[in-house]
Parts: sequence; structure tokens; C-alpha cells
Amino acid sequence: MSGHILIVEDEPDIRRMIGVNLRHHGYRVTDAGDAAAASVAIAAEVPDLIVLDWMLPDTSGLEFARDLRERDATRDTPVLFLTARAQEQDKLAGFEAGADDYVTKPFSPRELLARITALLRRASKVSTEDTLEFGGIRLEPDSLRASAGGQQLELSPTEFRLLHCFMRNPQRILSRARLIEMVWDNDSEVEARTVDVHIRRLRVALGAAGHDRLIATVRGAGYRLEEA
Repeated sequence: MSGHILIVEDEPDIRRMIGVNLRHHGYRVTDAGDAAAASVAIAAEVPDLIVLDWMLPDTSGLEFARDLRERDATRDTPVLFLTARAQEQDKLAGFEAGADDYVTKPFSPRELLARITALLRRASKVSTEDTLEFGGIRLEPDSLRASAGGQQLELSPTEFRLLHCFMRNPQRILSRARLIEMVWDNDSEVEARTVDVHIRRLRVALGAAGHDRLIATVRGAGYRLEEA
């Protein structure tokens, strides 16, 4: 799989090592040492995926991730956090900010490559399916767009895949384990609380269009998409 990867990392040696590894495996790479340089790079060409360090010299990676999710150009771009912060609350904060995956330092270049490849594969999986509609929500997999009552929903790639999964299985109870299998390809690194964070973000996005009650919690079982 090929693609254009933007590496946002303030340590030159780490940027260089990641870039060499990705180029060796056929990826086209742009790098930036801070958020400002990354914004310039994105303005020139929107990447297929962004590898984002948590600690940047001009802003935090969390703030920059939130900013990326608010921009039309990068709203659908997968973001992978790369950081030494390995506590569970840090990971959850990263996902709350809009990250799609999280790799902790020190890391194996092989692991990073595998997770980048998996993210890009998941991002492209739904692109050939037909438009789905349910409860006033319209999902267009070919353009990775979702809307409610004509209003575009602000969804990250992971939130889009979650909604896509629910809309393919309306009225069915989907456990956290089943969602991990369907949305994250059964990734062993994904935990139940990670699913809950993304469900919460999806509800916030749906709530902005008055549809947050479409996803119901079924206590002890999981979640279900149902008519409000």
C-alpha cells in the first residue's frame, strides 16, 4: 500500500528514522518539526495520514489534533499519535482529541509501519459501498461524508467507521468486542474504554445535529442504533 504520510515530530533523528523506514516501504513522506510547519505542508498537499508527536515546540499535539479535526481539509485524515506518554488517561485524552491510533515511545519501526498500514487500510475499506440512510442520517462511503437533515457531521475516520458499522446493522446490539472486530479489525491494542471514548465523540457529533439519541447504550451488552 502506498500513500502520502506527514510526520509532525520535533526530534530530527526520529523524523529521519521514520521517514527512511516509510520511504523504504513505498510511502511518500513529508515531515515537519512543529505545528506551524505542518500547517504549511498541509496547505500545499493534504496527506493520507498524519503521524503526530504529543510534545511540539509551538503547541501541544492534543491541541493540534483538535485543530485538524476542525479543518475541512483534514477532518477525514487519519491521525496517529506518537508519544512517550503511556498512561491510560493519556491515551484516552489522545482519542478524545480525535486521534485514530496511539503508539508509545520507544517504539519499533516495524510496529509503527504496521499500524500506519492498518489505519490506511481501514480508512479505505468502506469507500466502495452504497449510500446508507437511517433515522435521518445519510452516510456516503464513497466520499466519506455523513449528514443529518442536510447538515454535514464532523466525524473523524474512526467515528465514520463506527457510524458506518451501526448503519449497516440497525437495531442490532453490538458489543464492544464486536465493534473492535468490525471497526478496528480486531486490533489487540484497542480496549473497551477506547470504544467508549469514540462512541462518546460520535454522540457529540450527532448531537450537534440533534441526533445524539440514535445510539443507545444497552447495559451489560453494548450499543444499538435505533430510531430516536
